[in-house]
Amino acid sequence: MNLLALKVFYYIAQKGSVTKAAEILLISQPAVTQHLRNLEKEMGMPLVKPDGRGISLTYAGYELHQLANKLFAVEQEIEHRMKQILEGNRGELTIAATYLPATLLLPKWIARFKAEHEHVAIKVTTVNSQEAFELIQSSKAEVAIIGGGWELPDIRWEPLLDDELWFIVSTHHPLANREVTLQQMMEETFVIREEGSSTRERFLSMCRTYNVRQPKIGMQFNGLYESIRAVHAGYGATLISAMAVREYVIRGDVARVYVSQVELKRPIAICTAKSAALSPIATEFLDLIRNNLKSDAS
Repeated sequence: MNLLALKVFYYIAQKGSVTKAAEILLISQPAVTQHLRNLEKEMGMPLVKPDGRGISLTYAGYELHQLANKLFAVEQEIEHRMKQILEGNRGELTIAATYLPATLLLPKWIARFKAEHEHVAIKVTTVNSQEAFELIQSSKAEVAIIGGGWELPDIRWEPLLDDELWFIVSTHHPLANREVTLQQMMEETFVIREEGSSTRERFLSMCRTYNVRQPKIGMQFNGLYESIRAVHAGYGATLISAMAVREYVIRGDVARVYVSQVELKRPIAICTAKSAALSPIATEFLDLIRNNLKSDAS
């Protein structure tokens, strides 16, 4: 079926006039008439009939108009939805995030974004740094928000803010709230994160940098809060994000150990694939993050 001819007929039927249809479509009356005649020929029957100075629909024309009305309503909905997707107001976004940003930062950012983009579905996969990079490289996630990590040649890396790393122990530990040397701290047994964790890698790197013994590992966990609970229960020490543990320290659930002449920080960064252009939704979401960081800092 010739859809252009059908659209011409649709406007003739809507307005009951060839002249008005021509005005809406911005084509000549003879062209409108020719499209109508071609459609009638294709259908094998007349679609309009004279009615005084205008025209009215035949039974076939009436049926065709009802169906065309549904068709062009769908066309308008297609145009509307595609525009929403193009403008970043509809679609889906998959985010890979390490434990800290997934639990402490992303919830508020996503809530603000969803308030203005209700038709956007956001999926967050919580992983360690290595797994986040793999999801970006395999296109299974479009954006990664990573605490720590390392720069890779095929990954765009945009630092957002710095997070301190604190040594913590139970409040009853002999080192609780004391200042010690790094060598003294490394005599303790540690609760440590799994391989692929940026905190673990930063810890091991620090030991090499300061030429001290590698940590004695007593427990290994895949999450931040499992490590905090183990220390709270009285087992060993851990090196952990200040943002994640600050509330526990303030409440007195665990205590800091102040290690002299050692300042540990790690960046929290946005990571995306260099080989892929960002979708409108991802661009909108990352702009919201940047704007929120600016407003929080001011």
